[in-house]
Amino acid sequence: MNATTQAPLLKVERMVTGYGDLRVVRDVSFEVRAGRLTVLLGRNGAGKTTTLRAVSGLNKLAGGSITFDGEPIDKRSVADRVRMGMSYVQEGKRVLHAQTIEENLLLGGRIRKVRRAVLHEEIERIYSLFPILKEKRSLPAGSMSGGQQQMLAIGSALMAKPRLLLLDEPSGGLAPVVVKEVMQRVAELKETGIGIVLVEQAVEASVAIADDVVVVDMGRNVLAGPAASVDLEDLKRAYFGAPSHHP
Repeated sequence: MNATTQAPLLKVERMVTGYGDLRVVRDVSFEVRAGRLTVLLGRNGAGKTTTLRAVSGLNKLAGGSITFDGEPIDKRSVADRVRMGMSYVQEGKRVLHAQTIEENLLLGGRIRKVRRAVLHEEIERIYSLFPILKEKRSLPAGSMSGGQQQMLAIGSALMAKPRLLLLDEPSGGLAPVVVKEVMQRVAELKETGIGIVLVEQAVEASVAIADDVVVVDMGRNVLAGPAASVDLEDLKRAYFGAPSHHP
């Protein structure tokens, strides 16, 4: 079954959500399929993070629907969604600085309630994806660079064996050369068959690894389509205020 005929792993339709009575997202729709990456782009405040929070269950829906693997999950708790196969890496490299890299990974897998030996097998898989983590496995997570901490945050989320990974600005605050490495690792994750939703400010780097692109502005979809059909310069001019060359 190819990507276009395969049923979506995640389907968001006409999402309305926000904080209390404040509607930040007014009409956002997109799909994600297994082994594919959908990137959500938009200016700061456009509603991208709020969209991810609603998909993960942290924000309640005020309208529209979210379906995961064919099942409506609007009323499901955050823990239910994790158990169903969804992991969310929030912005800001949330790792436990005083704990070792390996302890962080073990904590990431605790939701699975499996034997420690099974978790150690999973850790070895994470180490194969992120070799730098294996090198530093016994060091405190706080001793690593920002990019390495981001890889640990992603690795910890993968310990729950998700089928869908939600990533909120993994490149935030990182040097361009490190952004490239993090994006390369994220691209490699698709090869494991996982579906990925990536929220990013790094337009070029994220579109380069995406299968599908959704641009959100003022809480609404303004563009959605295959990444291969996106003109980067038009995209940046239209939605990110790239400087005009006109006098």
